Amino acid sequence: MSENPAEEVKPYDPSKAKKEQVAEMFNNISGNYDRLNHLLSLNIDKLWRKKAVRLLAPHKPKVLLDVATGTGDFAVELMALKPEQIKGIDISSGMLEVGKTKMIRKQLHNTIELQLGDAENIEYPNDHFEGITVAFGVRNFENLRAGLKEMKRVLKPGYAVAILEFSKPKAFPMKQLYNFYFKSILPLIGKTISKDSRAYTYLPESVNAFPEGKDFVRILEDIGYQNIQEHRLTFGIASIYLAEK
Repeated sequence: MSENPAEEVKPYDPSKAKKEQVAEMFNNISGNYDRLNHLLSLNIDKLWRKKAVRLLAPHKPKVLLDVATGTGDFAVELMALKPEQIKGIDISSGMLEVGKTKMIRKQLHNTIELQLGDAENIEYPNDHFEGITVAFGVRNFENLRAGLKEMKRVLKPGYAVAILEFSKPKAFPMKQLYNFYFKSILPLIGKTISKDSRAYTYLPESVNAFPEGKDFVRILEDIGYQNIQEHRLTFGIASIYLAEK
């Protein structure tokens, strides 16, 4: 079995490449994504991003990259660090269009620039950024190691990445409640609002397959990240991984 079975979990067609399907899926749901995302998480995802920003704060990063930025929610939270510049990249043009409108509405477009970009082939030079974030994105990488290596390549030595990703609660009764919600309630609500029958079925499937916790930490160590911390959130529903170059 692959060290990351999530690479084999695809939104639509198991026989085709994952990256194009993920882009298509997010293009399909981009119009309803923000509303649905906050509804399904009961807005707890906002608190998770704020926690990740606090963990990055001691490094005092001024030039940041938000990978798999989507509509730019994490990039907006990064403004708390008073950065000089934030770049956000994503493979979904639909999500980026929603995000660009959001930045103009919030008058952040002079600091936050959202652009089409692939996490596994980041078009910036080595040692360029002073902080990198990614929320709920590494699970969707076609090649997890390639994406994590690229993030490390463009990060300046001594600075950190903050990776926010779903994990799986281990203790009763949260484990049982989480599994019921993720497998039964979430796909039904997601399908009804997004009109994409697979997007919110793919979500729990990919979360279930992703190598979270100690398994993910081992991958980060193997790639060469240092001083790795794992912060489990809300009974283990999500985790923040902070790792330095």
